[in-house]
Amino acid sequence: MSIVWAGVIVVVAVGAAVTAMLVVRRRAPDGGFVADGDRAAGVFGVIATGFSVLLGFLIFLAFESYDASRTGAETEALIVAQQVQTAQLLPAGVREDLTGELVCYARFVINDEWDEMEAGTLDAQINPWGAALFTTLRDVDLTTPVEETAYGKWLDQTSDRELGRQDRIHGASGVMPTYLWIGLFILSAIVLAFVFAFADSGERAVLQGLYMGSIVGAIAVMLLLLSFLNDAFRPGIGGLQPSAMERTLVLIDGALDAVDAEVTIPCDAEGRP
Repeated sequence: MSIVWAGVIVVVAVGAAVTAMLVVRRRAPDGGFVADGDRAAGVFGVIATGFSVLLGFLIFLAFESYDASRTGAETEALIVAQQVQTAQLLPAGVREDLTGELVCYARFVINDEWDEMEAGTLDAQINPWGAALFTTLRDVDLTTPVEETAYGKWLDQTSDRELGRQDRIHGASGVMPTYLWIGLFILSAIVLAFVFAFADSGERAVLQGLYMGSIVGAIAVMLLLLSFLNDAFRPGIGGLQPSAMERTLVLIDGALDAVDAEVTIPCDAEGRP
């Protein structure tokens, strides 16, 4: 959902609620439907506070998931760049293959996995170039202490890269189950229904509309914010993009040019063989 559509939803929701409030106000008695305003305000305060606390907690939870996905994507990209350096210390027989497969890994993340995360279809799929990296290194022969040290470092970096990838894809499915959305909409309806009880034909129409419009606007904005944070991988403003991995590809190209390394890339620009 774009920012424009979010704004349209807020405006339409506020307009509809204000209109409904003014219609109810015409039929409301002078002084409102509530005989004891203080008691009703106390009840409303309990309902509104409970709703606000729940919504605030869910927004915090969604933001934590959003931030974890962003951090995971940056960590994964950083580890890929570091593994390119580590690969140059491994035996010559696998050095070029590992470097090329790391480039393909990054391209696959940018072009294939990101589209699947935006569509919510990534699920439990693996990056095929991660498997290719394991296969390439599986039967390597280590002959020097430097190669042995680099091999151990490579394994540690592989573990870190996989953890970063898991953090990244965790936010693709969102953290808000359907029953929580249903509960939030039911609570929102209860809050709005209670506000209608304060309709008062003796009060100015502008103030009555302002009461209802401000409440509906605040609820709509918070629900939309929760929806945005719950859908971290989306096109447009605020959605996570593969910028960290794109920077990594630029860094890898620059590093390889700096050391005059010639590497055959076993994939196309989309990361496919």
